[in-house]
Amino acid sequence: MENNKSGFDTRAVHAGDFKDQFGAVVTPIYQTSTFEFRNAEHGARLFAGEEGGFIYTRIGNPTVRSLEKKLAALENGEDALAFASGMGAVSALFATFLGQGDHIVSTAAVYGPSRGILETYFARFGVAATFIDTSDPFAVERAIANNTKLIYLETPTNPTIKLTDIEQVAAIAHQYGIPVAVDNTFASPVLQNPLDLGADIVLHSLTKFINGHADMVGGALIVKDRETFKRLHKTLAYFGANMDPHQAYLVYRGAKTLSLRVLKAQENAQTIARWLEQHPKVEWVRYPGLKSHPQHELAERQMHGPGSMMSFGVKGGLQAGKKLMDSVRLAKLAVSLGGVETLIQHPASMTHAGLTPEAREQAGISDELIRFSVGIEDAEDILADLEQALEKI
Repeated sequence: MENNKSGFDTRAVHAGDFKDQFGAVVTPIYQTSTFEFRNAEHGARLFAGEEGGFIYTRIGNPTVRSLEKKLAALENGEDALAFASGMGAVSALFATFLGQGDHIVSTAAVYGPSRGILETYFARFGVAATFIDTSDPFAVERAIANNTKLIYLETPTNPTIKLTDIEQVAAIAHQYGIPVAVDNTFASPVLQNPLDLGADIVLHSLTKFINGHADMVGGALIVKDRETFKRLHKTLAYFGANMDPHQAYLVYRGAKTLSLRVLKAQENAQTIARWLEQHPKVEWVRYPGLKSHPQHELAERQMHGPGSMMSFGVKGGLQAGKKLMDSVRLAKLAVSLGGVETLIQHPASMTHAGLTPEAREQAGISDELIRFSVGIEDAEDILADLEQALEKI
């Protein structure tokens, strides 16, 4: 079966499958650190890259490789690499493309640790970073310098739910010979495919929608060309950020129901966003599916749906937000997102607490901002939970 010619759900279920000697229907967990060579010549060919196969799980593993093939198929990429965590993938991406004296342009409201690692560790190594509102493509072009080696986008952003026009930014970047990487975690491959829009690399926190069950952490990079894959794979192998085969098995299993979960959660989110927008104790709602979202038209053009992530502010600011979070019963007060359960959190004091107040303000992360990851529970029950919690403000 040609994976790239099949429908999305068919690829989600079958891409990456291979027949083992026992005919297992489910890809087995190859829980081994090392692999036996048939003979000395076989081992030599593997190390020389003259023959495909496995040497050592840090370098490659059949279970992990199956997952990587599935991820590449879902994002319409050439190949993919799986990492022990989302930040493992972020670190490998930056380490591959950025060196002393280099410069990166990044979305300001990017995932907190992604920004933090640039401002601390990579800054120590002589890498400069410019954080801007990439929803303005011309701001991206103005930020490009002679030593810019990567443009790093997150769209929709975490947690401000702003969008960047991937196609337009990629066209600008490529005029200067600069690759574009997109963190596609919030949308998932169901709702957005950055490689199809001109991006060169896609990043995912597999912890979120693709696994979808809040029982593992992992990351991935999906690429559109073989040379980039080789560069990133070398970084992965040397840094030791490889995914464990049992992790890979969990993601491989979760990915099979990806669109079912994403579309159900999206359906719930659309109902909840409309309800919140009319609630007297809610100041504002940011959700791409609402016509009030300033980039609603871009969302309709670039995405296959608005997703299940939203942010909103309650009247009363920080204290009202804390009261809301302390009053929910069904929603879990926890970081992360994209699981089957509904999660609520306060970015200014949680995921983005490591940023300075000035950096949070630049990124649009106000003190009253509440991030809401809608799950697949019955929408009526989620609404009832929000209603009783809002009544307590």
